[in-house]
Amino acid sequence: MLNKKGYFFTSESVTEGHPDKLCDIVSDSILDAILSQDSMARVACETFVSKGLIIIGGEINTVAKINIKNIVKKTIEKIGYNKQSLGFDYNTCNIIDITNTQSPDISRGVDNGGAGDQGLVIGFACKETPEFMPLPIILAHKLAMNLTKIRKSGILPYLGPDGKTQVTVEYVNFKPKKISAIVLSTQHTEAILNKTGKHITIKSKEEIFNNVIKPVLGELIEKSTDIYINPTGKFLIGGPSADTGLTGRKIIVDTYGGMVAHGGGAFSGKDSTKIDRSACYMARHIAKNIVAANFADKCTVQLAYAIGVANPISIMINTHHSGKISGKVLEPVVKRVFPLTPKGIADYLNLRKPIFANTAAYGHFGRENKDFTWEKINKVEELKKEIKM
Repeated sequence: MLNKKGYFFTSESVTEGHPDKLCDIVSDSILDAILSQDSMARVACETFVSKGLIIIGGEINTVAKINIKNIVKKTIEKIGYNKQSLGFDYNTCNIIDITNTQSPDISRGVDNGGAGDQGLVIGFACKETPEFMPLPIILAHKLAMNLTKIRKSGILPYLGPDGKTQVTVEYVNFKPKKISAIVLSTQHTEAILNKTGKHITIKSKEEIFNNVIKPVLGELIEKSTDIYINPTGKFLIGGPSADTGLTGRKIIVDTYGGMVAHGGGAFSGKDSTKIDRSACYMARHIAKNIVAANFADKCTVQLAYAIGVANPISIMINTHHSGKISGKVLEPVVKRVFPLTPKGIADYLNLRKPIFANTAAYGHFGRENKDFTWEKINKVEELKKEIKM
């Protein structure tokens, strides 16, 4: 139970070179390549990566003709694993494709307009930030994005593709007060190790702070803020050479940083018939419009589906005692205002386009992008009309 007087909350993000994120991006890049030729394809693509090896699995039904190995290599090169010294290289990695077709039992339910699987999804929005997102996860994402930007620009040439960020925020009266701690771990070359070879130099830490952390969080950092840059000392071996990666293993990074519950399903590599992804996007869209309409300061939306059934079997809206209008009043309104079947969601949010590789890193929510249709605030007036406000 959170204490009204004060508590600390932490969220993390990872860069696109992190092994799990690499897998998410590869899976979504394959999905995009298929959707660019076949918008009605059924795709559930997963990626596993380890030292020098990538395995692509899952179930795909499509008329598209794609070269999975070429897509994988181009994606890895774009991420930045382009030389053997990084421990992983798009030119030399071994790629195994073991994808199969979708089960006919599942296809039958989807063909009739039903959900591709049973499951529940969670959407959330709050007034903590202009993005209607919790502050810790937004700051962690912005820090990770800037780390990647600085690496790819060559400003700090010793940075590697793998990296993680973490931000702790102190809350008082359930509102963010200040940043308590910042953690940034980044892969790097030997060029910035000190004479002992056990730690990166003080100079390099200052460079990382001034170029990566300060531009993003400078105005929010106080004297009491604890800052940790590569706290183990060094981070030479990163990416797939240091750890395995798997699609869907960073679902908390993908959503709300642990601030609210998660439905359980991952996003990447899945087409819009998979409610794990499409309905979760819709739940976020609903929650954001409810908060933007000033019905609540924060809102959680849960949608639940049965395999082969089009309409959700349950809808729950929780305004966390912050609302002028109760969730019970909002639930029937949501049913009238928003399309909630898999087909209705895909059409409304325009999810049959090749837009998903851009979602895979730095969060699926709270980002400005014309293709992130679930982030639009376009139902406020309609909601107010329904509520008669």
